Amino acid sequence: MTVSGSGQDKSLSSSIARLAAAFSGFSPDRRVFLAGSAAAAAATLLTPQQSRAASIPFVTEVAPGVFVHQGIHALYAPENQGNISNSGFIIGRDCVAAIDTGGSAIIGQQMHDAIRSLTGRPVRYVINTHMHPDHIFGNAPFKPDNPEFVAHRNMARGLAARAERYMTRNKELLGDEAFKGIEIIMPTRGIDSVTSLDLGDRVLELSPQKTAHTDNDLTIRDKKTDTLFLGDLLFAGHVPTIDGSIRGWIAVMDQMTKVPAARVVPGHGPASMGWPDGADPLRHYLTTLATDIRALIKDGKTISDAMVSAGQSEKDAWQLFDDYNARNASAAFAELEWE
Repeated sequence: MTVSGSGQDKSLSSSIARLAAAFSGFSPDRRVFLAGSAAAAAATLLTPQQSRAASIPFVTEVAPGVFVHQGIHALYAPENQGNISNSGFIIGRDCVAAIDTGGSAIIGQQMHDAIRSLTGRPVRYVINTHMHPDHIFGNAPFKPDNPEFVAHRNMARGLAARAERYMTRNKELLGDEAFKGIEIIMPTRGIDSVTSLDLGDRVLELSPQKTAHTDNDLTIRDKKTDTLFLGDLLFAGHVPTIDGSIRGWIAVMDQMTKVPAARVVPGHGPASMGWPDGADPLRHYLTTLATDIRALIKDGKTISDAMVSAGQSEKDAWQLFDDYNARNASAAFAELEWE
């Protein structure tokens, strides 16, 4: 069962947009009441497939047949069960592709359940945008589907090197209960050049990127809806985290923002965003951090100085800033002092 983009879809979206604009002048309580009434009225216009999709709170349909789960901005903790990143899936005529699976087997199972509530078509691909645990620790519930586990060609090497530490450290952070069922699942297919996957009347274009957020970032474009999954190449709200190259990340984003997309899905942030404007805060943070560090290096300052002062003008713009900025400054200083 898929959700198709029809003229009725467009009409409904247009009507909802007009209603949202009309509500903007009312008080918050009044807007809630009116929005609820409008939603009830709109439900009568939905097809059975759309009604079913709308009833699944775990995911949002950002484009016809493209669903995203939005994680929260938080550190790993037992109470959030690793639900701290975005993930999603795309339904084709013949099969389904999951894109990232969340930070625990619990979240991955919820993603799998959401897919099964919409379609019985096989999950043929599980695509990981990079190797970080909050994006891959939900892979295990998909094993019974016998999919290809697809990733950047560098991910297998990086994941193998960090697997033991990832498992040990994140079990401590999540606790025994939330950590249950988590496995490191190595990619079965490495992507080393632009590659197409056909889901049936729906082609996904996978593009391995040069070292940026990590050395194994992979982007996925659904060509049917021009929706681009960026993984952690794009953060919104949550401060970016550098595990690759600050210079490389800036260069990759400079290149990618020249290529249009109808919408993008960030690794952390809203379910979808406009493009290229959605990249502006990220690029500003990275360039500010790099500029600050270059100035400190020129003045003979140390990496410790950078961890205290670099990027501080961005503090109020990002959640989790104090948890990650010093680490970013350290990584960027070690890179930039040798340029």
